[in-house]
Amino acid sequence: MSNNNKKWFSLNLGTSKKESTGSCGCGKSSGSCGSHTNAIGEERKKDGFDQVFDVKMDRRTAFRQLTASLMIGAGAVSTSCSVISDDKSKEKAQIDWEEQFKGNYKLMTDDEKKATVDRLVRSYQLRKGKNITMSSKNAEENVLFGYAFNISKCQGYMDCVSACVEENNQDRNSQMQYIRIHEMEDGKGFKFDEADDNYYHEVPAEGHFYMGTQCFHCDNPPCVDVCPVQATWREDDGLVVIDYDWCVGCRYCMAACPYDGRRFNWSTPEVPENEINNNQHYLGNRMRKKGVMEKCTFCVQRSRAGKNPACVEACPTGARIFGNLLDPNSTIRWVLENKKVFRLKEDLGTEPKFWYFMD
Repeated sequence: MSNNNKKWFSLNLGTSKKESTGSCGCGKSSGSCGSHTNAIGEERKKDGFDQVFDVKMDRRTAFRQLTASLMIGAGAVSTSCSVISDDKSKEKAQIDWEEQFKGNYKLMTDDEKKATVDRLVRSYQLRKGKNITMSSKNAEENVLFGYAFNISKCQGYMDCVSACVEENNQDRNSQMQYIRIHEMEDGKGFKFDEADDNYYHEVPAEGHFYMGTQCFHCDNPPCVDVCPVQATWREDDGLVVIDYDWCVGCRYCMAACPYDGRRFNWSTPEVPENEINNNQHYLGNRMRKKGVMEKCTFCVQRSRAGKNPACVEACPTGARIFGNLLDPNSTIRWVLENKKVFRLKEDLGTEPKFWYFMD
């Protein structure tokens, strides 16, 4: 925070000190007179509150210390009316407080990212009594992720959709899906407005072909440009990500995406406890709050660990290919160099990292 934006805090917690005998005109040397009460309060102020407010500090630090002081004070008055009843409750309250005032993940240092992740892991332990692992792993150098989809091989089985839902802790009640498989009629081209995205019949259906869409992780993502709070951005490895705790749910990004790649959760995502994927990344499949945007992240918790996204691993026909575009020996590079590939709506200049091809 710049010097121009810093505010120094001071607090006067009492009136001027009264004389101990009748200076207020009450004629009492002790008792319940307000003047004597103020005098006592002035003495107590010197013992504690001045230690908070006589020190120069920014607004966030001051509020944090003030709240901590109030909590401690409330606990000291009466154990039966204590705001914080035990050590775990105190710890959880402190974690919740720090989470409320944390910054944008994109602007954090590596140490701040780790501290944020550690808080969330500990918070889950306190609330659920169970452990999760959460990564804050950054993009690696010389890595640029890309994806290719073989239209000839896709048979419409939707194993990829189910794997994505399970891997990314998507809401079961609303049946949210980051991936969509479009069933289209042969000979009619890529008419998504006429495609069936919710077919309930045996596949592959005669006279049809199948095409998957999701977030394409564009080089020039329009969703990023319209976000008013910088809650979404493009990482160095090409992944377009979202800080769920910074998102305000305005849905501008949803409107700006030309590929229908974003989802808005209208309610708090519900996942049965025994189905929660405990291998998480802060920018990926961690549990989200209500009213924020979600989308495919190329399974950042897997891809940055050297694994394929869940949809690639689950595809029974090998229609999905993922890899490092900067590696000349990768399968994705071979596809781009040896197949006739195309991307959707290339005229928009979004430069998606998602190609289609046919055998």
